[in-house]
Amino acid sequence: MNATRLVVIPCAARKLSQPAPAGELYVGSYHRACRAAADRLTADGGTLLILSDLYGFVRTTQVLQPYDMRVGDPRSVTVDKLREQARELDVDQIEEVIVLAGRAYAEHCLAIWPHAQAPLVGMGIGRQLQRLANIRNSGRL
Repeated sequence: MNATRLVVIPCAARKLSQPAPAGELYVGSYHRACRAAADRLTADGGTLLILSDLYGFVRTTQVLQPYDMRVGDPRSVTVDKLREQARELDVDQIEEVIVLAGRAYAEHCLAIWPHAQAPLVGMGIGRQLQRLANIRNSGRL
C-alpha cells in the first residue's frame, strides 16, 4: 500500500455470524460511524485499515471469520505484531496517520506512529459520535 494518509478505525463487538470482508463483517453503530468518517477522510486518496482485536490491521476487503475478543484480551493482537503488519502493508512510514478510535485502540497505534492524530481520545461516546458526524460531513478533523 502506498498512501499519503492512513486512517485507522476500530473493529466492533457486533459482527455478522458468517465470514465476510472486514468492511462488512463489523456491524456495530460506533464502528459504522467511524467508517463513515474514515471513508470521507480517504475519499480523495489514502488508506483505510481496521484494527481488529484478533487479526490486527486488516483491509476492508480482507475476508475474516467472526470472532469474540476485545482489545486487551490475553489473546488479542500485540503492538509488536501490529508494528510488523504496518511494515508488511508499507504504512509504517506514513506521515499523516489519523486514528478514529477510543483510547485503547489509539494507544496501540500511537506506539507505532507517535505522531498520529487521535481526535476522539478523552471524549465520552456522545461527543465522539458528534465529532465523527462532523468529520463525515465536513471531511476535516
